[in-house]
Amino acid sequence: MENRRRETSDSYQSPRVLGPADNPQRIRLPKHNSHTMEDASLGNEQVPGGECNEIHKEEDGVMTGLDYQNGISEGRKEFVPPAVGMEFESYDDGYNYYNCYAKEVGFRVRVKNSWFKRNSREKYGAVLCCSSQGFKRVKDVNRLRKETRTGCPAMIRMRLVDSKRWRVLEVTHEHNHLLGNKTYKSIKKTSSGAKRKSESNVDAEVRTIKLYRALVIDAGGNGDSNSNAKAVGNFTDQPNQLSLKKGDTQAIYNYLCRMQLANPNFFYLMDINDEGRLRNVFWVDARSRAACGYFGDVIYFDNTYLSNKYEIPLVAFVGMNHHGQLALLGCGLLAGETKESYIWLFRAWLTCMSGHPPQTVITDRCKALQGAIVEVFPRSHHRFGLSHIMKRVPEKLGGLRNYDAIRKSMIKAVYETLKVSEFEAAWGFMIQHFGVGDHEWLRSLYEDRGMWSPVYLKDTFFAGMSASHPGETLHPFFDRYVHKQTPLKEFLDKYELALHKKHREEVLADIESRSSSPSLKTRCSFELQLSKVYTREVFKKFQYEVEEMYSCFSTTQIHVDGPIIIFLVKERVLGEGNRREIRDFEVLYNRTAGEVRCICSCFNLYGYLCRHALCVLNFNGVEEVPPKYILSRWKKDYKRLYIPDLGSGNAGDRVQWFNQLYRSALQVVEEGVISLDHYKVALQTFEESLNRVHDVEGGQALQAFEDTLNLVPTVENRQDKIAL
Repeated sequence: MENRRRETSDSYQSPRVLGPADNPQRIRLPKHNSHTMEDASLGNEQVPGGECNEIHKEEDGVMTGLDYQNGISEGRKEFVPPAVGMEFESYDDGYNYYNCYAKEVGFRVRVKNSWFKRNSREKYGAVLCCSSQGFKRVKDVNRLRKETRTGCPAMIRMRLVDSKRWRVLEVTHEHNHLLGNKTYKSIKKTSSGAKRKSESNVDAEVRTIKLYRALVIDAGGNGDSNSNAKAVGNFTDQPNQLSLKKGDTQAIYNYLCRMQLANPNFFYLMDINDEGRLRNVFWVDARSRAACGYFGDVIYFDNTYLSNKYEIPLVAFVGMNHHGQLALLGCGLLAGETKESYIWLFRAWLTCMSGHPPQTVITDRCKALQGAIVEVFPRSHHRFGLSHIMKRVPEKLGGLRNYDAIRKSMIKAVYETLKVSEFEAAWGFMIQHFGVGDHEWLRSLYEDRGMWSPVYLKDTFFAGMSASHPGETLHPFFDRYVHKQTPLKEFLDKYELALHKKHREEVLADIESRSSSPSLKTRCSFELQLSKVYTREVFKKFQYEVEEMYSCFSTTQIHVDGPIIIFLVKERVLGEGNRREIRDFEVLYNRTAGEVRCICSCFNLYGYLCRHALCVLNFNGVEEVPPKYILSRWKKDYKRLYIPDLGSGNAGDRVQWFNQLYRSALQVVEEGVISLDHYKVALQTFEESLNRVHDVEGGQALQAFEDTLNLVPTVENRQDKIAL
């Protein structure tokens, strides 16, 4: 077991993305991928989109099979049925796999066709079929031997691909005859000159089991025929595996396969423990992968359902889109809240995102999470969600005698202090005045204050996900879709429903932002400027800051150091009991560099300038917000103008080309569904682009797509060319 852990850890160290130096022709996506993170899965060949082509494990033993609805008994040992996209190191490995599967199901295998290279006689393709495939020839019909062929369609077609592996390209599972006992021997013709060393059937089966152990999944979730008795809840005596109800694992596998077949840019990985049981799962749909490119700078890792012991051990990567809406960036199912599980999941997400870590990661306050993030995202800013901490105040402090007074004192220290010294003084007063210095939760919270207290996080970019004001909170992405007892199968149905609703909300917000101009409430030039740039929802938030400029007064200069000037802006704020209080805000201004920074750190927290900074700009005669303070991620046309960092060199060019072309195509689709006119323009320009790509050399293909993107929004200029 110790060796296994060491090997797994080593395999995590350097996820490898295949480049032209390895094989410049290896760019095709399989139509089906089943992935595992054990052994060298993250180091295996990556296809465009970051998907692993090969999976295998090296443990011995038989595996518990999938839970089919065709009379197979629970807990039975069997192989996963062949699927499009499976790959094998050699033709013989592929044949042995299909042979073992056939013997489990109850039919014989024969080679229907083989294809060889003309000069080398190297085999490059084959069709393996059921022995009942086809019919006897006419001249053999009258022979005494009983007819056994029924024209059975069951077969698999394999071919040697660029990766020098054998890939399954076509599969038919259905048989048109009764299946026999599982003792059949397969029919395989082998020339005497090409025979390999003799190998017993048992040895062949063991070798095949070693190769495909990762493909086989436990039908009942824990291999126990009495698993129904343990079916409630996720946390059992087996923390090293997912605790699922009967049929859940099959449902997961079917869902992932179906999604991957429907869209090659769907990505998933499955983690198998040493006993061959499903331990962790990770997946990202195509739209979420595209969203990561736009909004993966700040992610909120939501483990609400896992930490609160929901029926489904769900975790989610969540970002914020250009409308201030939550955007799903990936999902997972974990066996437990362990550092190892989190490391596996984060490495899976990082591999899917081509190795680009987020700038900021927001999580619940958890030591296991903290350790995993330090290991996987060492350069990211890890912060604890403030709203998560404040939600736990009633639970942790509710039993104290002066709870109400303590809570108010804590809120004042957390939300109303602007400087570290102010926070320290307010926290110290709370501890001493109420005599709670020995309270374990408050003590540990103070030790971690640099991870959650706003006064310590002024240099951290949160993109609106800080929830640093009273009443703000980070809601679970699947809120209202998942409750305490939601079963896995129901969630898989709700998953697509939730994503469809979220996407619809984003599309409607896009339409609203582009088709209407917000009403202005002031004569401030800042408001007019950004009303033409920001999306509608983000502009509303900025507009509120412009309106609140009128609650600020007495902008005065208090310190000068060369080009740097510090101003003091006074503001009337609503205090306790709805009383108006005056608060002082220091704002640093550098005219030469065009920089302005307020002590409230609104720009880093929310991504736009605050009322105090705007007052200083206005005081100095600046009529427009400097470009550096207008983030592209809040612009109406951000997704059209966004160009990913493709990096330097050619190591991953083909992977990057695929990702960029896919994102560009997705943008055309999203623009094209806004209206019937947009749809017609998008369809026509798609066809024109395809013709252009056929006629140009590789470097100009992306330019053709960019031209298409520019055409779709300008529908009114194309009306004369559309047959309505």
